[in-house]
Amino acid sequence: MTSSFFSSRASLFALSSILALSGCASAGESGKKLQTAAQTRKAVKPVQGDEFANFKQWREVADFIDQMVEKNGFDKTELQNTLSKTHYVDRVIQLMKPAPPGKPKNWAAYRSRFVEPVRIDAGVAFWNTYADALTRAEKLYGVPAEIIVAIIGVETVYGRNTGNFRVMDAITTLAFAYPETPNRTARMSYFRGELENTLLFSRDEKIDPFSLLGSYAGAIGWPQFMPGSIRRFAVDFDGNGHIDLRNSPVDAIGSVANFLVQHGWRTGEPIVFPAKVDMTENWQRFINQGLSAKFSLAEMKEAGVTPLAEPPADMQFGLVDLQNGAEASEYWLGAPNFFAITQYNRSFFYAMSVIDLSRAVRAARNY
Repeated sequence: MTSSFFSSRASLFALSSILALSGCASAGESGKKLQTAAQTRKAVKPVQGDEFANFKQWREVADFIDQMVEKNGFDKTELQNTLSKTHYVDRVIQLMKPAPPGKPKNWAAYRSRFVEPVRIDAGVAFWNTYADALTRAEKLYGVPAEIIVAIIGVETVYGRNTGNFRVMDAITTLAFAYPETPNRTARMSYFRGELENTLLFSRDEKIDPFSLLGSYAGAIGWPQFMPGSIRRFAVDFDGNGHIDLRNSPVDAIGSVANFLVQHGWRTGEPIVFPAKVDMTENWQRFINQGLSAKFSLAEMKEAGVTPLAEPPADMQFGLVDLQNGAEASEYWLGAPNFFAITQYNRSFFYAMSVIDLSRAVRAARNY
């Protein structure tokens, strides 16, 4: 989901609603599944919010309404009426709470959830169906088609799991009743910005804000964009005069590509290189150094990080550590394009699953 404010927990939650599909299928069968999934998605009923909270009566909401009137020219009475229809959703609060301490991170287990036959087959069908749009996006933005395909596959299994929470309910709940966490104030500020963007986007597109369904965090459509990301990075790639990430896979394709470019994607450059580390050296200083490539190849080699495939000497990298539970961790050198993917979801596991799914879909399509 993007903005990448959230960890991979959001993507893992989406798995709970994936259809129980298994086994390989032909391209034709995959195409039928893709169409059926889209039809099913449109028939999904929204999650019902709890009735006991009247947001219009909350002081913080009243202040928000006043700010929206002054800053964005909304009619106060209309906005009050809108917020009075918005429901508090306790399930959203429970899902947003930090996961309790548990088992160590396990890359192999995470990868198996996303790089698997259902997504690979559906990815081939999606690519075949929207080949023209993907080719156009690759030429315009410089993002490989397989990366676009993989992101949409990881996010929603090509439109199957776009979420059934009313976005207004989810975002308003999180904007004014975020669970007690050390960063609660910052999170509520973020979601109040997203509520503002939800209302502005709905006004700009002349749609009912309550018609927007999405994830429990308010992410919308095939690529799971947050409302603010829709307003900043989504594009009308099908040329019909509207941005519609819910019903236009072509808009989703162009929007994913544009998002990556706006977050540092470099045309024609590599993404990752496998590596090993010398446990006796000072390689650990490259761990937890943020989501950017900022170290030279020479300094990484000097600290005991050895690439298993020689990358360009003039590029900068970050060390990607993929913890594997009780097994040995995997190590990769992440180039700037790797970290562009992490801006979609701030997780090394997420970015590598996108990369691996992209490779698997391309291989299956070319088989």
